[in-house]
Amino acid sequence: MSPVLTTDSVPADNRLAYWRDAMGRTQVPTAVSPRHDGPFDGRIATHRVGFLRVSTVDADAHRTSRTSTHIKRSSEDFVVLGVQMSGTATLAQDGRQASAGPGDLMVYDTTRPYVLDYPERFSTRVVQMPRRALGLPDEDLRRITGTAVGTTKGCGAVLMPFLATLVASADSYSPAAAGGLASTVVDLFGTLVAEQAENAPVRPENSRGHLVLRIRDHIDRNLGDPALSPESIAKAHHISVRYLHRLFEDEGITVGRLMQRRRLEECARELSRGGRVAPTVSSVAQRWGFVNPAHFSRVFRTVYGISPREWRSLRGGESTAAGKPLAVPKAGPKNTPPTSPTTPPTAAPRPCSVSGVGC
Repeated sequence: MSPVLTTDSVPADNRLAYWRDAMGRTQVPTAVSPRHDGPFDGRIATHRVGFLRVSTVDADAHRTSRTSTHIKRSSEDFVVLGVQMSGTATLAQDGRQASAGPGDLMVYDTTRPYVLDYPERFSTRVVQMPRRALGLPDEDLRRITGTAVGTTKGCGAVLMPFLATLVASADSYSPAAAGGLASTVVDLFGTLVAEQAENAPVRPENSRGHLVLRIRDHIDRNLGDPALSPESIAKAHHISVRYLHRLFEDEGITVGRLMQRRRLEECARELSRGGRVAPTVSSVAQRWGFVNPAHFSRVFRTVYGISPREWRSLRGGESTAAGKPLAVPKAGPKNTPPTSPTTPPTAAPRPCSVSGVGC
């Protein structure tokens, strides 16, 4: 693995200064204080694996502190995974303190101050993940940073040996393999974060369920925008599209299908309103985000069993109580109008690929 920065050939009086500079260049800027008198000995081997920065650090006992001053001087933000190979470490961040021994996994965030204390000579393997590549909400990250993760069970048992091998063999991967491995690390870390969230009690306002409610509200408030999409929703909530889809895995509906279903419900509600001047089907479809009226008619028939015009004729004279869902006619044989109302169908609309439908 290259390059390798070592104090071996550095004069004894200059070794600590050399080590501080080496740590700042390969990790992030920190203050370094040795734990013992005498010449300092340390070695860092560093490499890139895709968008990850990985290192093996072997050094004498010392303490590293990252302050707000160091943070202001940094050009990039990382979430760091440290695999303790030998020796012990104590990590303090966000008011928490965690101890790690050989085989344990530490997690910390370089955007906030922390202290790492190594009371004896140690070896650790470090994986720096760009924060921008994670796409995880800050509240989820704060739940796991400043902690030591056990590696005898759960996701930690998979992640620890994977990371140790990844760093040890970092200079042997092709560019294509390195990119795939970097993405795998991010996916595994996301799974670890989700696992920790499930096992730790959290306040309702910080839960995944609260974020899902915020996203549902955002969708309802922007149904008429043809540009509403999983990408725009994820951007508005500062999460990745991948994490957005993960949030809805337990909701029984995809984000695209939810958008389509809500748009169809609002169209059906508006078309059922009575009045002397009925809106055209095309104007209703466009008002609720459907760009292509012909496609709107097809998906409407798929869900409700009749065309929008038939729905308006059937329902136009009826009224619904405020806040209650419309009754939806039961679809009869193909091209046969329904004969009686019933409850809305439970099956979600089929996904589609036409712009404006919310797929």
